[in-house]
Amino acid sequence: MKWEGNRESDNVEDRRGSGGGGFGGRSIGIGTIVIALLGSYFLGINPATIISLLSGGPGQLQSQQAPAQRPPADDQTARFVATVLADTEDVWTPIFRDSGASYIKPKLVLFSGQTPTACGTGDTAAGPFYCPGDQKVYIDLEFFQTMRDRFRVSSNFAQAYVIAHEVGHHVQHISGIMDKVDQARRGGTQKQANALSVKVELQADCFAGVWAYHANQARSILEDGDVESALKAASAIGDDALQKQSQGVVVPDSFTHGTSAQRVRWFQRGIQRGQLNDCNTFAAQQL
Repeated sequence: MKWEGNRESDNVEDRRGSGGGGFGGRSIGIGTIVIALLGSYFLGINPATIISLLSGGPGQLQSQQAPAQRPPADDQTARFVATVLADTEDVWTPIFRDSGASYIKPKLVLFSGQTPTACGTGDTAAGPFYCPGDQKVYIDLEFFQTMRDRFRVSSNFAQAYVIAHEVGHHVQHISGIMDKVDQARRGGTQKQANALSVKVELQADCFAGVWAYHANQARSILEDGDVESALKAASAIGDDALQKQSQGVVVPDSFTHGTSAQRVRWFQRGIQRGQLNDCNTFAAQQL
């Protein structure tokens, strides 16, 4: 992936080395299913209740945090993240403008260990996630090492796909999609809530593809093997693949992110034409 020399976003907040804290509320993360499957915890809550977190509202501040600061200029990985975030800004701003709306740029927070968010205490083990309550993407850069070690995925573009997926959740939030999902989820069964979560995640995958299409059209960011690496990442974090890895059996009713094949398919749909209309997972007869 060609990224060096491109614009870096000013919307990156570096909390690494600062203390943690807690809020209460909801979050949507690419790594939450890993936590549920491994029997760990996410935001200090039992994995069985992760899906219910998605339908909660932003909580109340419980602790203070250090003032926001920029990443150091010599941090290559942080510069990469800032460049990818800038690229998502440059793609989504005109898309929203063309539809008569304004794109609200999200903040991206770098943290280590734990950090307070409007959705609860963000934890490294959860992987990257988006918090609608404060409109921020949270990521511990150690997740990229996890991608290399656990999923055997190491390319810059695969890492950019992860960031673009979380920004996709932000697009869903400011577009009103998440509010509609929350309304549909209320009063439903756990199985129905899981099915809605799958559609949310697959749409975010498709939105990541839309970003990649437009970014490549404008700045020729893609190199040989980049798309394949992103598809490998999408496949590695499918619910079926993770369940086979962690427990040896697959339980479709418990899926919250979609199968490997589904995640690959919806990312491909986004990157093929860059059309938002292609990303309507909620109207799709087959995911």
